[in-house]
Amino acid sequence: MTTAPWRDPALPAAARVDDLLARMTLEEKTAQLYGVWVGADTDGEGVAPLQREMTSDYDWDELITQGLGQLTRSFGTAPVDPELGAQALARAQRRIAAAGRFGIPAVAHEECLAGFTAWGATAYPVPLAWGASFDPPLVEEMARHIGADLRAAGVHQGLAPVLDVVRDPRWGRVEETIGEDPYLVGTIGAAYVRGLESAGVVATLKHFAGYASSVGARNLAPVRAGVREFADVVLPPFEMALREGGARSVMAAYNETDGVPASADPRLLTELLRDDWEFTGTVVADYFGIGFLETLHRVAGSPAQAAHAALAAGIDVELPTLKCYGKPLVEAVRAGEVPEALVERAARRVLLQKAELGLLDEDWSPEPTGRIDLDSAANRALARQLAEESVVLLDNPDGLLPLPPEARIAVVGPRATDALAMLGCYSFPSHVGVHHPEVPMGIGIPTVLESLRAELPDAKVTFAEGCDVSDPDISGFEEAVARAAEADVCVAVLGDRAGLFGRGTSGEGCDVADLQLPGVQADLLDALVSTGVPVVLVLLTGRPYALGRWHGRLGAVVQAFFPGEEGGPAVAGVLSGRVNPSGRLPVSVPQVPGGQPWTYLQPPLGLADEVSSLDPTPLYAFGHGRSYTTFAWEAEASAPADPVIDTDGSYDLALTVTNTGDRAGTEVVQLYLHDPVASVTRPDVRLIAYQRLELAPGEASRVTFHFHADLSAFTDRAGRRVVEPGALELRLGVSSAEVRHTTRVTLRGPERVLGADRRLRCETEVQVEG
Repeated sequence: MTTAPWRDPALPAAARVDDLLARMTLEEKTAQLYGVWVGADTDGEGVAPLQREMTSDYDWDELITQGLGQLTRSFGTAPVDPELGAQALARAQRRIAAAGRFGIPAVAHEECLAGFTAWGATAYPVPLAWGASFDPPLVEEMARHIGADLRAAGVHQGLAPVLDVVRDPRWGRVEETIGEDPYLVGTIGAAYVRGLESAGVVATLKHFAGYASSVGARNLAPVRAGVREFADVVLPPFEMALREGGARSVMAAYNETDGVPASADPRLLTELLRDDWEFTGTVVADYFGIGFLETLHRVAGSPAQAAHAALAAGIDVELPTLKCYGKPLVEAVRAGEVPEALVERAARRVLLQKAELGLLDEDWSPEPTGRIDLDSAANRALARQLAEESVVLLDNPDGLLPLPPEARIAVVGPRATDALAMLGCYSFPSHVGVHHPEVPMGIGIPTVLESLRAELPDAKVTFAEGCDVSDPDISGFEEAVARAAEADVCVAVLGDRAGLFGRGTSGEGCDVADLQLPGVQADLLDALVSTGVPVVLVLLTGRPYALGRWHGRLGAVVQAFFPGEEGGPAVAGVLSGRVNPSGRLPVSVPQVPGGQPWTYLQPPLGLADEVSSLDPTPLYAFGHGRSYTTFAWEAEASAPADPVIDTDGSYDLALTVTNTGDRAGTEVVQLYLHDPVASVTRPDVRLIAYQRLELAPGEASRVTFHFHADLSAFTDRAGRRVVEPGALELRLGVSSAEVRHTTRVTLRGPERVLGADRRLRCETEVQVEG
């Protein structure tokens, strides 16, 4: 028997795909360009916007005779035992392969934003917590574990990470982002991609691009970002994740920018992504995004026109249905309304990726190998470490923390006893499990109250809920105040309830008008403070909230951004002192609810001044975080004092940090760039490097930042990315607002126009001092 060339793994993938495409009909090619939602609920509430309206009916047995591009969320739609789910997915794949002429299985994809979105899988901290850790290697290791779990269950593609840069913290999806700085988002995001891809899973960057810059922080609202915001804030994380992470897929965003929907923008999806950045993977639609070109954006008059616009722009795969790329596309091509070359182009990219994944090989098998344990001890250990590293101690002015081991502690608040308080909206229990209250959660999630009692067994701990997260009922205030008055210290555990499309206070579609704590939680906090008992505020949230109302009135403030299934022990460990907090803010914390929206990337006119009564200065700046130990910084004197380098040159900046306290701790050294004079307005400061230093008492480490002039580049008036000659300041700080050392550097020589080979990161070296 002669093996067809497209089946021969010894041949180059391109040659195999050329041979296969030459054998396929139009219907078979288009079948590779869509997915079906195998678990979609067309009757009840869905887990995606307009899911009920946009899901198409189809005959499964007839459909798969032409082949199938993707299978959508076999695990992430309803609770299913992972072992049974993997077996069911394998059966579906066998049926798909047996039904078509070529025996090609589908790519199975799942959400994996905070872990594999499956029943019984580890719920890791949300991406905003990854940002708070400032620890790319740990995020990469977490993603490697997520990828291994996905592959064990038969999943090929993960829809993560989110690389949107926060522009307005009122946006509901802030919890899904890594932070408000593109360098932090890019370095952490690229690490996640490396981890997922190292496990053989296709990482999907989303949402490309501009989604988080929506007007008024409304989900799926228009974007009116300028050219420079797009080029210098929105796009760099995607470029870094592609170039340094090796992501093999990109998801087109829902939004439109200046009147052009991303899903129909060839300048974005083809000219920039493929021509300039040389991306060769697949571009997939956000769920129903192609159909939205007709129904929401109204730039297409029919599903066929929407399909034409998306294909021409560069979207290869319609997810999660075949509403546009199915029968309407085939008929439009037959009628001469859509060039078949567009179908062929997209099919080639899809099949090349299937070849990479081994799905075209004759010996391909869908059978799961070995036992599937999606919440292993190793997973939980990683979840615990990341949770501990991400907790931010915002304030501890009088050293109230750590709590004494035998204290009388009143725990108050609606987030203290709810396991879901630890989870973001894309964790399975919050995303899907809430629709199935009769099903056990599938994983153990200790609450803050349980964890604190375990952490401090000799303490007398009482509890009162006080109020709900969002309900206006204040009838519980009296008991809460009474419990606080009887205690040595009150721990107020407040925050968000993650949900979808208005069913929570944080999460997709849960946008807010201002940054006041949800419901009557602010009033509860006032009542607790009025007792005179020291209050430790613990926040479990998906976004920052305004805290200026209580500044100077609280004993301590601890911030955790949905820290995952091990978040309770992590927070309790910080309160007890077992964990020395090392998290740093990936987003600014505002003074007042209306003093925002604001991120620290502001040019001069975005800062406080005398011509406006609104002061946008945050209460706690980007990068801020305190420790239970102290650190001394000693910067090396530069030689010469004010170095001059070429516009293509480099300069090494070194600093020695010593732990001067009596316990081990972590310092996060941050390097910021200030550009005093430029041809366009620039952010007052912006992050260009950072380094975590874990130090024992008395231990010192020397960190060297290898600054290159490329890191000063920005987009000029002509739309070019340039390095301009002139003066710069390199500022070493513990946050964007607290600078410890400044070095002035002058760039000399001609202006340089940079291309795709420019340096994206500032390399660092760490040496432990003797």
